[in-house]
Amino acid sequence: MGEIFKPIFIFCLLFSLFLSSASAQTCRSQSFSNRLYPACNDLPYLGSFLHWTYSAGNGSVAIAYRAPLSSAGWIAWAINPTGKGMRGAEAIVGVLYSNGSSDAYTTQITSYTPSMQRQRLSFAVTNIKTETDGGSMTIFADVELPNGRTNINQVWQQGPISGETLESHPFSGGNTQSSGTLDLLSGQGAASEDSRVGRKNVHGVLSALSWGTLMPLGAVIARYVKVFKSADPAWFYLHVACQSSAYIVGVAGWGMGLKLGSDSAGVTQTTHRNIGITLFVLGTLQVFALLLRPKKDHKYRFYWNIYHHFVGYTVIVLSVINVFKGLDILDPSKNWKRAYIGILIALGVMVLVLEAVTWPIVIKRKRGSSNKSHHGANGANGVNGYGGRHPEGV
Repeated sequence: MGEIFKPIFIFCLLFSLFLSSASAQTCRSQSFSNRLYPACNDLPYLGSFLHWTYSAGNGSVAIAYRAPLSSAGWIAWAINPTGKGMRGAEAIVGVLYSNGSSDAYTTQITSYTPSMQRQRLSFAVTNIKTETDGGSMTIFADVELPNGRTNINQVWQQGPISGETLESHPFSGGNTQSSGTLDLLSGQGAASEDSRVGRKNVHGVLSALSWGTLMPLGAVIARYVKVFKSADPAWFYLHVACQSSAYIVGVAGWGMGLKLGSDSAGVTQTTHRNIGITLFVLGTLQVFALLLRPKKDHKYRFYWNIYHHFVGYTVIVLSVINVFKGLDILDPSKNWKRAYIGILIALGVMVLVLEAVTWPIVIKRKRGSSNKSHHGANGANGVNGYGGRHPEGV
């Protein structure tokens, strides 16, 4: 019987360890040696927590802001007394230097590229200090609430340092969403509903669908479907329809990306932006090239084909790269990236199957054409010795 209960005991032990580790990730399981905080909130981004004690008598709040910080870097918690988001926020900053020492001070965030220098705030902040423990840093402070308001707009953030210089935080994922409201009386908090997040999602979907999916599919149609004589000229119209749709949808996504960039002052995704502009230029050139396409027997058609193929494949490669760049910036759930990888795998399998099917057809056709040409040359010599036309070809 003992042997039977061993696996059950091990399972229960592992399960209890799992539960204890999971519960360790909530603010209720955290405590501090210097004081007790009756209220706390698990902040939705950056793995951070806020603990506080509200004093109605003097309109102040004692806070303990805890964030992950296992090596040199900085964390910050702020109140924005005039609006929402980063600009206009007034922050308490905690810094951990590479030599193990720490510091804490206040600063005002007046732009998207703040200097993070020591500055007094518009409201009083006292008793600032920091504490590091087990890969986390905690900022403690007593804050006089602006105008005595108990419903505040909060912002929290973290980033790296170089020497003693605080560097910019990442401009993707949770670092762009770490703001929201907090009711100090009820303890209810909510992340800010930034309309840009929805527009970023739409921009990503449009770009992945157009440049990253329809454009490669159009190239597959042009390369393989035209091999089948029965598909002529249907393959051409399918190719044009696919590429035109990709261009129209892609330009819509590109325009939305430009608007997002103009609405995010101080946040520049240089590589993603430059590739996007390049794709728009090359895609536009492809559209005009289609309108200026020489006839099949024109002497410049050979050079046009080289240009068209080179630009087309360049657009496809850059498109796939930029879709992944965009996914890294947007930082959605992993299912998004997996879904797009699945699309690429499906296209790849399609290419391999069509390659295997069409190559024998192409080789057979070339052999037949070669035999006809060779036979025609012999027949011509037999007629007049100077390469005249074969009687059967008349």
